[in-house]
Amino acid sequence: MSIFKYQAENEEGATKSGLTVSVSENEAIIKLRKVGLNAVGLTDVTNTAYIRFLQIIAPIKNKDLVIFARQFSVMISANVPVVESLVVLIDQTNNLSLQNMIANIAFDIQSGSLLSDAFSKYPKIFSEFFVNILRSGETSGKLDEVLNYLADETEKNYDINAKIKGAMIYPAFITSALFGVGIVLMVYVIPNLTVILTETGAQLPLSTRLVIGVSDFLRNYSVLLLLFIAALGVAGKLYLRTYNGRYFFDSLKLRLPIFGPLFKYIYLMRFSRSLSTLLKGGVTITRSLEIVANVVGNVVYKELILETLESVNDGNPLSTVFETSDYVPKMVPQMMSVGERTGKIDSVLDRVTDFYTRESSNMLDNLSKLMEPLIMVVMGVGVGIMVAAVLLPMYNLASQF
Repeated sequence: MSIFKYQAENEEGATKSGLTVSVSENEAIIKLRKVGLNAVGLTDVTNTAYIRFLQIIAPIKNKDLVIFARQFSVMISANVPVVESLVVLIDQTNNLSLQNMIANIAFDIQSGSLLSDAFSKYPKIFSEFFVNILRSGETSGKLDEVLNYLADETEKNYDINAKIKGAMIYPAFITSALFGVGIVLMVYVIPNLTVILTETGAQLPLSTRLVIGVSDFLRNYSVLLLLFIAALGVAGKLYLRTYNGRYFFDSLKLRLPIFGPLFKYIYLMRFSRSLSTLLKGGVTITRSLEIVANVVGNVVYKELILETLESVNDGNPLSTVFETSDYVPKMVPQMMSVGERTGKIDSVLDRVTDFYTRESSNMLDNLSKLMEPLIMVVMGVGVGIMVAAVLLPMYNLASQF
């Protein structure tokens, strides 16, 4: 597929310009003609630095995938051929990267590739879970049902992630503003007050001496502090790329006092939902566990799932490893055990998913309400320290007269 920059005229003679994705120049001309544009000039800009720059600054977002998955499932359910559906969807998005990817997928399918194989060429966009569910739909002949299900799952994942981000926006904004105001006070305001207070020769309170010390440090060593923070950030990022670093960070998230239970619920919800979906799609239990281990998004749970896989291969029940883990509530292995005995493990996992979905949603709502008073307390303490540091020496100075 190629990306063409076009100059065209509409029926009124007005000049239009833009980008279009097509197989060839002739196809691009026909495509423009269908929307009432007469091509005046076409330039292939597929591999230019300009296009690469546009794709970098406008990557494919989760919201774009949610819309694409829903529109694709609707068109397939309406019995529109796969290639035709993809060609139509190319023009339904303004994201150039997504347009190019859909066009390439359509071209691969037109060339004889399976839909799941075409999607598997983009592992950073479509997870192994997504591809395997798609493959099960192709095999069973229920592609429309599978696509509807994937669209639902994509929307659910997007909703929970959007809710988490939404809950963090307010505290992040307040914390950043508080930090910025503190820096301004320390660098510009406190030094002027320091001159006045030190000239009096009076004994300064501890809070004042601490604030003056921090202010002097920021003014004299700000460059070194920034370099240290940058070096610490780079070292931390490199450490997180290692297995030990990732395991430490993921286990730390699960032990956090407020957020830890929330992360556990989200990972358990992701595990149960993904495993249930794969089992319903006809994927074997061992293959499902391999896929879910890479989908869950936490190294601690990944190790737990891989241990479960080894246990299942040795002939043990699915719930054996989960029963001994501190990261899994006792309810989960108990329900899994019931599901195995009754032969309805997928239905039981759906119940687990529903439970942890509700718990996660309720916890996020409570977290949003809890963060506001906590932030107010932190702000009050910070303001109190600053006021005490400034007003106490002035009060002591005034009392001497």
